[in-house]
Amino acid sequence: MNGHLTITPLGGFGQIGMNCMLWSTPNARVIVDCGLMFPTDYHLGVDVIIPHFAYATEFKDEIKGIVLTHGHEDHIGALPWLVPHLSNVPIYGSSFTLALVEHKLRERNLLDRCPLVEVFPGKPLPLGDMRFHFFPVCHSIIEGYALGIETPIGRVIHTGDFKIDPDPLDGPGTDLEMFSNFAGKQGATLLLSDSTNIERENRSINERDVLEALKHIFAESEGRIIVTLFSSHIQRIQEVFDCADATGRSVIVSGRSLMNNIEMSSRLGKLRLAKKVYLDDSQAPPMPDYEQVLLVTGSQGEPLSALSRIVNGQHRRLSIHAGDVVIMSSRVIPGNVMAVNTLVNNIYRVGADIYFDKDYPVHASGHAPKPDLEAMLQAVRPQYFVPVHGEYRHLVKHRRLAIATGVSADNAHIIENGMPFTINASGFHREPRVPAHQVMVDGKGVGDVGQAVLKERHILGGEGLVVVVMVLDEATWSILHGPQIFSKGFVFEQQFSHVLDDAKCLVLDAIEGTPAGEMDKLCDRIRIDLRRFFRKILDRDPIIVPVVTAV
Repeated sequence: MNGHLTITPLGGFGQIGMNCMLWSTPNARVIVDCGLMFPTDYHLGVDVIIPHFAYATEFKDEIKGIVLTHGHEDHIGALPWLVPHLSNVPIYGSSFTLALVEHKLRERNLLDRCPLVEVFPGKPLPLGDMRFHFFPVCHSIIEGYALGIETPIGRVIHTGDFKIDPDPLDGPGTDLEMFSNFAGKQGATLLLSDSTNIERENRSINERDVLEALKHIFAESEGRIIVTLFSSHIQRIQEVFDCADATGRSVIVSGRSLMNNIEMSSRLGKLRLAKKVYLDDSQAPPMPDYEQVLLVTGSQGEPLSALSRIVNGQHRRLSIHAGDVVIMSSRVIPGNVMAVNTLVNNIYRVGADIYFDKDYPVHASGHAPKPDLEAMLQAVRPQYFVPVHGEYRHLVKHRRLAIATGVSADNAHIIENGMPFTINASGFHREPRVPAHQVMVDGKGVGDVGQAVLKERHILGGEGLVVVVMVLDEATWSILHGPQIFSKGFVFEQQFSHVLDDAKCLVLDAIEGTPAGEMDKLCDRIRIDLRRFFRKILDRDPIIVPVVTAV
């Protein structure tokens, strides 16, 4: 070793999503992936969650490039918030990954900020004193890469998201021999490996199994078929198109992300359109149910998605009824379980049949289960091992697997976001923590929603709001208007009018007990007195908003 490698995780360590790392050597800094995370039910009103980029942008003049493993949102989705801080930093990825990035940046007028540079297997990419090799891997999106990196401390392998499919339906599989050859006789210095599916003990079904299941459903169904899936799963979309053609059905697409990705993939030659496909559902002519396939967004139960609107009777042109067959060809993302269960129940309520992963092989995971992860460890034979892409328990279990496979316990490390580590001639070293908290994006606001705001939103959702409106004479402190008390999500005003009348008396007492002109003290006393009163009388704790004006 003639130098060092420092890896700073900004996201994706100890959580599902938001994958982002900063790699640093004596002569270069490179960002690997730049993903987002979708909010849970706790994050009321938040659109997406992105990494904290302040540490990485401190070195913006030293960053040689952004290297992307594949095009899923948890690996590219945060680029629109990072790119404005950079200038002319190239973004590297496969043609399909870059097409997704191009669309994302064009929507925000950021396309001229960073050049998009396509990379290829077998054609290394030198960035300073690092040299990146791109290994095709099997995943639930086309043109995904693992990374083999020649660095000053030796050869490093980052698997990205992968699984091992010995008989892939389309495209290359994950070639373990390629990884083994890159690692060499000595084995790799460091392996960073996807941990998402470590808890799955057995190998997953493959895409051929999914295709056979879809063929069977299409052949047996006498009515309309509704399919929902991830809009980036181009291979699965191709399977739906092929099954529709084989059974003489037309495909009607609904959902902006699906339409965009289908058009883009067709333009790039990555997708063969069905013989009869309507990307705009308004253009589809009337046809009997047995000739229709609806390909729609909404696999995660999103309330505004096409499937949810169809099921709830809110879609302008499409509907669902008894006799329809719904295929949910995707996994449920953690945090979306309740929304998906509600959607499934509503589908049953209208009398449609439903196929999903729990009961029928209509989805194959894109992540390596435990046997595949073990095979990767055996192929790479790393000196050091760091599990990535998973919740904390996943990282712990993956570390245990690495030790059982032959990695020294002293060389297998659990790393979390904001915990940089360095490998040099003297070994593995943990560096001081850096800021790596989650940044919440709400509309055009970035980072202005924090725990305090979320807490208030939960109080509003659970306890409601009470507004006190009043106008005072500035000189005499006498009441010119009010006090009026409005309940929003707190109590039904007519039913609890006596409680609100008592609250008005407390407001009058607060005025008498506050010196004239001291508006801040008056508002604070109104908040304190009313909160105490409502807790005592109703055992509720609403947010109190005094709107008091002195004229």
